[in-house]
Amino acid sequence: MDENQMWRQRWSNGSPPHAPIAPPPHPTYDLAEVVQFALAEDAGELGDVTTLSTVPEDLEGKATFLAKADGVLAGLAVADLVFSTVDPCLSVSWSGKDGDHVKSGTKFGVVKGSARSILVAERIALNFMQRMSGIATATAAMTDRMQGTSARILETRKTAPGLRLPDKWAVLIGGGKNHRIGLFDMVMIKDNHVTSAGGVVPAIQHAQEFVRRKHKNIPIEVETRTLEEVKEVLQFLESDKHSLVKRVMLDNMTKLDSSAPGGVDVSMLKEAVKLVNGRVDTEASGNVTIDTVKAIAQSGVTYISCGALTHSFQALDISLKIAIVD
Repeated sequence: MDENQMWRQRWSNGSPPHAPIAPPPHPTYDLAEVVQFALAEDAGELGDVTTLSTVPEDLEGKATFLAKADGVLAGLAVADLVFSTVDPCLSVSWSGKDGDHVKSGTKFGVVKGSARSILVAERIALNFMQRMSGIATATAAMTDRMQGTSARILETRKTAPGLRLPDKWAVLIGGGKNHRIGLFDMVMIKDNHVTSAGGVVPAIQHAQEFVRRKHKNIPIEVETRTLEEVKEVLQFLESDKHSLVKRVMLDNMTKLDSSAPGGVDVSMLKEAVKLVNGRVDTEASGNVTIDTVKAIAQSGVTYISCGALTHSFQALDISLKIAIVD
């Protein structure tokens, strides 16, 4: 069992107390390798020349994690992996956990051991935690605004290259739900696919043939931009009672309008949801902000996807302050 498998094994028989939400599954993503790459990128050929030149090799330290802004914690288990990769002798303990809402000034964890090792790991651990906590905080804010509706918030594939799993994991920690993890776990027929295939129906037919030929249990989602395209998908579903289409995306069927509730006109979106009438799941996309998400959720859609959750969030300010242990 490699290091990545050993790390994932932590959730096989119950979750760690400080990381109650397991990472999303991915067949090839190796978080241990990503952490090693981040550390190697930081170290270069010479390592931490500042720490090596100023901190005695035998000096022991104790460093405390401090939230410097209000937000939702995420990435504690990734920080564990960073510290253990740098130095397996480091001891990390947490008084907080992923998903906790913290106030500025909250102390939520301590790492003890070699001061050199703590300082080498510090920035990489914080980078993961600050990014993931920022995404979790943004997701939680969206989820809070949607209370009273049955809609769920989703992220998209607009994640940082190489950080797909941490980004999507943070969405789960913030109370959201994951969209497809990558290109492999859902067929998503978008406008360019429709154009290339010669139309909506041929695109669906080709996709279904491919999935059935591969004997894979892969759902199909079809993007629509007009009510006519919605009707076209529904007509296909009527003609194929065993269709693999499980979701219809209702793309940009909202219009920003300061005079409308929530600042967004959702009349077209509501009409599309009414047309679908629960035959498959629906997903609203476009013009989704913290201000508009409530009105969009009230349209009756199943899901709302928002790329901004992983590309336009504000990282949570977290510090790690070290003290010398006598």
